[in-house]
Amino acid sequence: MDLLNDSIPENSPVKLTFKTTRIVIGQSIENVPKKNILFSVGHHFGKINSGPSEFFGLTFSTVRIAFDYGLTSRLTTGVGISTYQKNLEGSVKYLLLRQTTGKKETPISLSYFGVIYVTTIKWSDSLTAHQFVPKLSYCNQLLLARKFNRLFSFQLTGTYIHYNYVQKVNDQNNIFAIGAGESFKITPHASFNLEYHYLLPGQVANDFSNSLSLGLDMDVGGHDFQLFITNSLPLIDRGFIAETQGKWGKGDIYFGFNIFRYF
Repeated sequence: MDLLNDSIPENSPVKLTFKTTRIVIGQSIENVPKKNILFSVGHHFGKINSGPSEFFGLTFSTVRIAFDYGLTSRLTTGVGISTYQKNLEGSVKYLLLRQTTGKKETPISLSYFGVIYVTTIKWSDSLTAHQFVPKLSYCNQLLLARKFNRLFSFQLTGTYIHYNYVQKVNDQNNIFAIGAGESFKITPHASFNLEYHYLLPGQVANDFSNSLSLGLDMDVGGHDFQLFITNSLPLIDRGFIAETQGKWGKGDIYFGFNIFRYF
């Protein structure tokens, strides 16, 4: 028995807690592998309840394009652009703790994700229209995840968002939210994903809705492809967490997809 115990690895990292760097539209615990580039395209159509005159949303689009690079196996950096408010973004994701199996098991993975946004759309407010600092906003997240078995993974996400400038006196500069996401594998190459972000009480929670997204994640010919429905129009993290206006009960549902390709 001693010989058998010696054959058990001290520390074996758990791989592929989620298929990609996003569960649906929100961040997952996954990083881009070292010295790899991840090219991603996210696309939203309009609201399905817009009716036949708008082809049920197919005549409208919101797009996000991004490149992420794995500096190390734990550190990923990225840049992106989005048509939502014409945002530019720069991000980092660092794996603080990796889930492992073996003699010295680590039960969870923990990552930090941070992103800074620059809104380039022209503002009507003459006082800030030509200033740079007010157009900056930030999103910081702690991602805690566990892969329970080969079929099921679960993640909790704590989010802190800061706006340098808000237009109304009652609006919050600082916003907090708690999110949860899961992935359930239904075939060797496909999984069903669900994601929810809850805004903590405040003016933003009164004015906006909580984001709920459902997706189908598939491996297709060398790249990952996600189909999803959500009540969130924005594809940037700050936007869908703190600026979702759609309500599922009123039929404000957006259909969209993500494409991920590694190089």
